[in-house]
Amino acid sequence: MTGSQKRIRDYGIIVGDLPTGTTNRITDVKGVKVGHCTIHNDTNHTGVTVILPGEDNPFLHKYTAAAYVHNGFGKTIGIPQIKELGTLETPIALTNTLNVGKVSDALISYMIETVHQEGKEVYSINPVVGECNDSLINSIQKRAVTEENVRKAIQIADVLFEEGSVGAGTGTICYGLKGGIGSASRVITIDNHNYTIGVLVQSNFGSTRDFILNGKPIGKDIEEQLKKPQSSYSQEDRGSIMTILATDLPVSDRQLYRIIRRCGVGIARTGAYTGHGSGEIMIGFTTANRHSDDHIQSFSCIHEDLINHAFKACAEAVHEAILNSMITTEPAHTTDGRIIHSLKEFI
Repeated sequence: MTGSQKRIRDYGIIVGDLPTGTTNRITDVKGVKVGHCTIHNDTNHTGVTVILPGEDNPFLHKYTAAAYVHNGFGKTIGIPQIKELGTLETPIALTNTLNVGKVSDALISYMIETVHQEGKEVYSINPVVGECNDSLINSIQKRAVTEENVRKAIQIADVLFEEGSVGAGTGTICYGLKGGIGSASRVITIDNHNYTIGVLVQSNFGSTRDFILNGKPIGKDIEEQLKKPQSSYSQEDRGSIMTILATDLPVSDRQLYRIIRRCGVGIARTGAYTGHGSGEIMIGFTTANRHSDDHIQSFSCIHEDLINHAFKACAEAVHEAILNSMITTEPAHTTDGRIIHSLKEFI
């Protein structure tokens, strides 16, 4: 399925000038995998997306991590401990707003089992679950995502994965058009060594008239075309966007925090100004610095003067990931029957 999807570059739109990774996805960071479970029925159009940070158990060998809340209209679980300790100890799951608790519970059960399999005990765990509100397309109050769905997403996680209206992006809307899951990556070189910065977004934000594509403010034109019966567009910048950043760059949690704050630059380049009702939450981790049980921990990190390379890569990757999340979708319908069009209809 991934091979058949046309991404934004296939339409001749190139974001930035840094080179991409092999697949131009978050999974270009070695070890990272992504899995979806999608729910499509008469009333529910939603799902769950899971980002696995590596092949081994993250609880027993934690990842250096950071989190940043740009605008806090969101219900994410797990942010306080990441900010306090600078570590990630579970996969990251994305879903809809009212399913956060159920997905968190499923993630806890999965991690307890995984740790027990290695002969260890678990007395506390910090599941990380993000969300976007998909209630315009999905009957959100039914809370359709189950533990089985979460486990399936984990089980089928892979390096290649579908984008658009899939998993946690099944019912999302971006700039009044169909939103979804999107991803991109960039490669930077420091001391003749290549490092990858990859991102994945769950896009569900933005006012139609504010949308910018390829440097052109085409949102106003799209809005005019959508002012017709049975069509839908967004008059306000509201909703949310979850941004997950992975890298193999050796950085501290403080440096990673600085990097993920630049996700907002990529978001702004698509036209958004971060409205009152929007939740912009960024979570990042590096596979380079892992935490062990040793009393003295040893880590390496780049010199601060070199961090601009990562800032630029982050901004470019987020920008492109958002466009990929929109261009890989198909039109959908709201719960009251209006059409949510896809960006591909306007290119």
